[in-house]
Amino acid sequence: MDESKFSGLLIFFVANYFFSFLIIGLAAGLLSLVNKPKPLRADVVAEALFSYYLLFTIGINNLVNFVFHVFVGDLAAEFIGWENSPFQAEVGFASLGVGIAGVIAFKASLPFRFATLIPPSAFAWGAAAGHIYQMIVAHNFSPGNVGVVLPMGIVIPIVGFLFLWLSYKHPKPGVANRSLT
Repeated sequence: MDESKFSGLLIFFVANYFFSFLIIGLAAGLLSLVNKPKPLRADVVAEALFSYYLLFTIGINNLVNFVFHVFVGDLAAEFIGWENSPFQAEVGFASLGVGIAGVIAFKASLPFRFATLIPPSAFAWGAAAGHIYQMIVAHNFSPGNVGVVLPMGIVIPIVGFLFLWLSYKHPKPGVANRSLT
């Protein structure tokens, strides 16, 4: 691969970190299964995929979003196609809380994991609706408004709830209470 293609790929993955952390989380979950006893049980696969999804896609991703909106707010606003405002920092601090919860959820109980999915899912689906609205009303077709971020805002929560369902359906042996509350 020549240097310009590598640079372009690197820029894509950095600019679309929501997508990148989804891929990293899935890859880490799959890699964690390599040394597990075979044949793999459904509960082991569900745990690996959900754990690393929470760590990378919810946790680290939102910690990066915190840095992006709080420390380089001008760049974030430009990428999204908006004017910079103090609200950017508020989005960043909300992302900080979600990111911390995602990191804690890596090895937490199923009810905690369920609770951890709700805020970023509501935010992502609300943001996706807002991006579509901005596309229609303000003709905002900036890459940070309708590029990879738009489908990821829809797909990432669906993946999380799919992993939650798999973890609920295939609990770890010895887990007596499968309740989500």
